[in-house]
Amino acid sequence: MIPTSWRPVCVALLATCLAAQGASARAGKSQKADKAQPPALTAEAVNAAALAQPGTGKTDGTRPDAKARRDKASDEKPDPLIVKAQVLLDRAHFYPGAIDGRRGDNYRHALSAFAVAQGLSATEALTPELWDKLLATSDKLAVTDYTLTEADTAGPYVQRIPPKMEEQAELKNLGYTNPREMLAERFHMSRDLVSALNPGKPLDKAGTTIAVAAVDPMGLDKPKAKDLPQEPKVDRVEVDKSSRDVRAYGADGKLLAYYPASIGSAEKPAPSGETKVKGVAFDPDYTYNPKYAFKGVKAQQKFTIQSGPNNPVGLVWIDLAIPSYGIHGTPEPEKVGKTESHGCIRLTNWNARDLAAHVTRGAKVSFKDD
Repeated sequence: MIPTSWRPVCVALLATCLAAQGASARAGKSQKADKAQPPALTAEAVNAAALAQPGTGKTDGTRPDAKARRDKASDEKPDPLIVKAQVLLDRAHFYPGAIDGRRGDNYRHALSAFAVAQGLSATEALTPELWDKLLATSDKLAVTDYTLTEADTAGPYVQRIPPKMEEQAELKNLGYTNPREMLAERFHMSRDLVSALNPGKPLDKAGTTIAVAAVDPMGLDKPKAKDLPQEPKVDRVEVDKSSRDVRAYGADGKLLAYYPASIGSAEKPAPSGETKVKGVAFDPDYTYNPKYAFKGVKAQQKFTIQSGPNNPVGLVWIDLAIPSYGIHGTPEPEKVGKTESHGCIRLTNWNARDLAAHVTRGAKVSFKDD
């Protein structure tokens, strides 16, 4: 029993202890929150990013709770380490889709495919061993400077791309809508990442120097027929409908490139079995046939949508020996691998151009169901 004279002192001490415990708990939570947040996104942070060694308590965020990560991936802030990893994957031809600094499905699947190609176990985590393999592929900076030219800012740009195909057919061309969209696609980036790396910089002013992913920029020129296919030549293409990816192989069976893809839909599922590549068209027009019966399209007559990166099939059409089916680009690169297509195989424009530049006429195309 506490003497009456000591009770005020004990009460005061108890209050002090509880306050200290509360402050300690809040500090602990704050430290955990700080560890969970990636560093500020700058070109310098991306280029200096390094995977923490095991036992440091730090992580790149690729923990086993994959479902929770997928649910929150779109809300994540871009992580400099992930931006760097995505750039390295892109250069190694294991494309992660639009480089965005987030741990989405496309990034994780590309990471796993790269691991297997390197003789490692399949993993969607950026392990020290896998990170070393990535670093060994290139010693160049992950982010570099680019100065906007007069041609970049002049366009011409389309004021708006209407959502309905019938309305798109009324446009003279399906070009980009602004410099940010063009720059994002040229450097394989999401539009949000372009803005995040260049806060406050005018993207419509020639002479502006911005930070971009240091990848092989996507060109808009049409390769000459005599220059196709380029080395290394793609002799076989595998379309995996369950994992939503496309893999390109050489005649010797070597995996040459990995691309995320949107493949078919419930309305028009992708085919099964095998077929062949009939030919390649760069910067194609798109002709809609009422027989396609796409949802939301009411036209009863054929109509044509002019060429351009915002054309329904993007900048490339790789024709398959199955009527009305092909491998093609897209006006929405950030949705590749995340949404359905109208039965065909949809890649980002830069991936479609890459595959088209290397695939041989008559190349075998196989559709893998499970």
